[in-house]
Amino acid sequence: MIVLDRVRALSTKQKVIAGVTAAVVVAAGVSIGIASTRDTSSRPVAAEASPTPTPTPSSSATPTPKPKPKPKPKPVRPTNPFTGIGAPPTGPVIAVKIDDTFNGRPQRGIDQADIVYVEQVEAGLTRLLAVFASKRPVAEPVRSVRASDPELLTQYGPVVVAASGGAGDSLQAVSHSIVHGVYNGGPGFARDSGRSIPYNLTLDTSVLAAAFRSAGKAKSVGFTWSATVPSGPSTRSGRTFRTTIGGANTALVGFDYDPTHQRYVRVIDGARQTAADGAAISTPNVIIQYCNVAVNPGDVDVVGNVSKYTHSVGHGPVAVFRDGREVVGTWSRPKAASGTTLRTAQGKPIALKPGGAWILLVAKGTPLSAH
Repeated sequence: MIVLDRVRALSTKQKVIAGVTAAVVVAAGVSIGIASTRDTSSRPVAAEASPTPTPTPSSSATPTPKPKPKPKPKPVRPTNPFTGIGAPPTGPVIAVKIDDTFNGRPQRGIDQADIVYVEQVEAGLTRLLAVFASKRPVAEPVRSVRASDPELLTQYGPVVVAASGGAGDSLQAVSHSIVHGVYNGGPGFARDSGRSIPYNLTLDTSVLAAAFRSAGKAKSVGFTWSATVPSGPSTRSGRTFRTTIGGANTALVGFDYDPTHQRYVRVIDGARQTAADGAAISTPNVIIQYCNVAVNPGDVDVVGNVSKYTHSVGHGPVAVFRDGREVVGTWSRPKAASGTTLRTAQGKPIALKPGGAWILLVAKGTPLSAH
């Protein structure tokens, strides 16, 4: 009985231990389950794997060349607007009214002018208006101004116009313009004892320029310059030409091309003209500018001849002679302050040969013979 009781007691003890063990296991399982649940809700999500980085080029690789900057254009040096040669003159521009009759020839200093205009006055005669800026010679014979001269010169700016005087409304026209009028008795004027009045009035342009240092300087009056010989549909042979300026008693005037010197020499009644110093009166360019020419009742000479007024503002046909060629086209000057532009029928600028020009202001419809 004692043995049996021990067995029963042992069995009961084992059952208690087993129960306790099972309870511990169950408790542990519950504990593990709870812990597992908590870990799932609070544990951070693992970061995704980073992609494999792109290998950096080694320093020995050839770099991409940078584009070279465009070279800056070379600055264009300003040139003399009256000749297209050399630097612009620094002193004032002096325009001188010069006789153009048989008694006034040979003229003095006319061969040293940058630009020379030939214009009609009274009785079918002509006068010259010479523009000096590059050189300062003595000019002779100086004659009277005309009412149309201020209009012509306004495109040059407030320059000086020198004359012996003026009749009718001429002096008034100058005084009402931007041009400075200087007359006989002013700086630089003198008389030439070797000639008779009124063909002996001289002007030292250097003296007059020194007295008017603040007057207008050389600036563009619309001309363009190029050494290239012209060609194209508006160009034809032009080695010699003849025309008239003025009335029926005006001499036939023109120019002949001298290929040796590449200049046009002035010809009157078949005779080549020279200045007082013996130099040929010549130019690389001759411009035939067809203008409206009207009677000016405000200017009548002592014998009753009415002067003419040449309108240099407007537009009309033009013929330019250079390099033995004639270029035909049109001229245009919309207002007095504007320069005079020259263009072909195709609208291209007519460039002058560097070296200056003579401009013949002829009436529209005047015949021109050229070949």
